[in-house]
Amino acid sequence: MKDMRSKARPGIPSSKRLEAIPPYLFARIDTLKQEARARGMDVIDLTVGDPDRPTPGHIIEELQQAALDVRNHHYPPYQGMLEFRRSVAGWYRRRFGVRLDPEREVLTLIGAKDGISHLFWALVDPGDIVLLPDPGYPVYQAQTVVAGGIPYYMPLLEKNGFLPDLRKIDPQVAKAAKLMCFCYPNNPTGAVADISFFRKVVRFARKHGTAVFNDLVYSELCYDGYRPGSLLQVEGAREVAIEFHSLSKTYNMTGWRIGAAVGNADILAHLLKIKANCDSSVFQAVQWAGVRALSSSQACVEENRKAFQERRDTLYRGVRDAGLVCQKPKATFYLWVKVPKGYDSFGFAEYLLRTTGVAVVPGAGFGPSGEGYVRMAFTVPKERLTEAARRIAKGLKKGRR
Repeated sequence: MKDMRSKARPGIPSSKRLEAIPPYLFARIDTLKQEARARGMDVIDLTVGDPDRPTPGHIIEELQQAALDVRNHHYPPYQGMLEFRRSVAGWYRRRFGVRLDPEREVLTLIGAKDGISHLFWALVDPGDIVLLPDPGYPVYQAQTVVAGGIPYYMPLLEKNGFLPDLRKIDPQVAKAAKLMCFCYPNNPTGAVADISFFRKVVRFARKHGTAVFNDLVYSELCYDGYRPGSLLQVEGAREVAIEFHSLSKTYNMTGWRIGAAVGNADILAHLLKIKANCDSSVFQAVQWAGVRALSSSQACVEENRKAFQERRDTLYRGVRDAGLVCQKPKATFYLWVKVPKGYDSFGFAEYLLRTTGVAVVPGAGFGPSGEGYVRMAFTVPKERLTEAARRIAKGLKKGRR
């Protein structure tokens, strides 16, 4: 018999859509961090928006009890348990004064990233224009490409408070746009949007027949008495828009993978049709834990907020004292820091990691308008943030010699 092992096997080619997706930003950064650790460096990781604080105990207890209930050991409804969707609707009513029909206007998600990704599949056809924030969460661009859409970038500039100028969108592009994406409070800039801006968005979308989403996962990480609003508070928003929310940041539940999409019933129906053919929703024990999180006392949220505000102040003071320029964010757990003269964003991020062991995200990885910045997440203990700022200051002095 012929020895088939002697023949070199060709690699399995990927799909064209996969080839069109740029390497995931955080995968590249992970490689650099691994290399630094392999050299024996103590890396202070300020790259990923993953809170180090634990999930509150009462939520964990609810999961433990629900996991023992055999009724939760089966497939959940594709749209999620009605009890969880009612809890989401109740939370929106208490938090924003927005009344939602839990049966038609709330959809359970395996985290917001799941819903955002599938939304592009549900709404965008090859050749459709998608309006994307620049800089923005990389998944927006990647899923536009996967769906065959054409990205059109809306620059988020400091002079405009990192809000897009809707008047500068080409009229022909505006007329043809299928989907419009926002994230306020904003990742990566930390900027916020008020209701007057959301009114402009709704007017724009209704005029051009464009679907809209706002990625609202950072709404409860807000400081100095500031409380972000919801796009759905605007009259007429539900004619064109949905909003994504997640328990990940609010309750330190990133690994639990549970969130919701709310708003326009038609958009949610399209999203559900895709999801029903891709997944089987969230383990019911996790949904019951979500019910407990949303429906019980929010004292844990306030405690979390205070802890992150203290961290924000620590890192903000430290990087400013080191000679870097940034604004103090009203929300999120990110600082959007200008890079010093003589560096681009990737070069500065690599310099910091190589010489100080502080890992940050280059702004250009979030889009062309992110060039000139790096993002720092204050998701590590205050002592490590103080040490990170000390190392950055030392590294900058060394670099200026």
